Amino acid sequence: MILVLVDHDLGELDPLSLRAITAARKLSADVQGVVIGATSEASSKLAYVVGEHGASVLHVAQHEGLTDYTPAASGRALAQLVEKLKPEAVLAAGSPRGNEQLAHLATLLDLPMAAECSVISLSKSPGVPHSVTRARWAANLLEEAFVHSDLLIATVLAFSVEAEPVPGSSAATVENFQPSLEPSDLIVRVMGRGGESSKGGVTLADAKVIVSGGRGVGGPEGFAQLEELAGLLGGAVGCSRVVTSAGWRPHAEQVGQTGTKVAPDLYIAAGISGAMQHIAGCKNSKTIVVINTDPEAPILAYADYAIIGDLHKVIPALTSAIKEMKG
Repeated sequence: MILVLVDHDLGELDPLSLRAITAARKLSADVQGVVIGATSEASSKLAYVVGEHGASVLHVAQHEGLTDYTPAASGRALAQLVEKLKPEAVLAAGSPRGNEQLAHLATLLDLPMAAECSVISLSKSPGVPHSVTRARWAANLLEEAFVHSDLLIATVLAFSVEAEPVPGSSAATVENFQPSLEPSDLIVRVMGRGGESSKGGVTLADAKVIVSGGRGVGGPEGFAQLEELAGLLGGAVGCSRVVTSAGWRPHAEQVGQTGTKVAPDLYIAAGISGAMQHIAGCKNSKTIVVINTDPEAPILAYADYAIIGDLHKVIPALTSAIKEMKG
């Protein structure tokens, strides 16, 4: 049996978890999910979706301390469930949260963890290691490795597997359990939310179109034209790390290795040079359009279409053309 961590944010499913479930189905016919700290209402909704994708059971960890993201407590709950179920492997999405929670699990069990795996091969023989292919250096290097542990703990590289529903499947059976947590498990946790979390709208993870800006935008006021274009296209605004470091935009909008990895239908990169960290976050986009004054910018190597020009002239021109088309 393969156990998959189904990550969520206040009941909102992380779509990458469905990709992890699909990856698990390629390894075993018996796939079960576990969700940490979801309400009964949210658990029912999650059970339906994960059941559609092949999970037969959804284990729900419920505890008064699990009111929001609490990574150490998640690791503790997972460790106790692993002890009870004794799965062959524990998988999660290769997201910052998925990697963090499984790292806590691995630490508690004193076992190795393989992160960002694009290929996983489970060993069926005792003493024979599992084999994995891992993405390293912002996915610019693929590493083949062996994992010497009976239990495989691994995360699935974001967007390396397509989420595939199972025809004729039904909702997963919900089984609640209450983990025994220690005070130290609850030291690091989300205490409150504000700012960008209250804005609503299309998120980077869900957006089919992303208009992203970098240093070339010139400052926080320059993002107004990107917001207008994104709004016309029904998309979201993203940005590079240098932009969030400068305080121009919130971290929630950062695309990259230390931000959000995205795979929209259309990614428009305006004024972004294309550092490795940023490319790691956007290279899975179906179509990449680059707007840059520098014909030698590294990001051009990944572009499907490039416009060499001033974004402050190109973006308004695009916006005007789209408005004219919409009448």
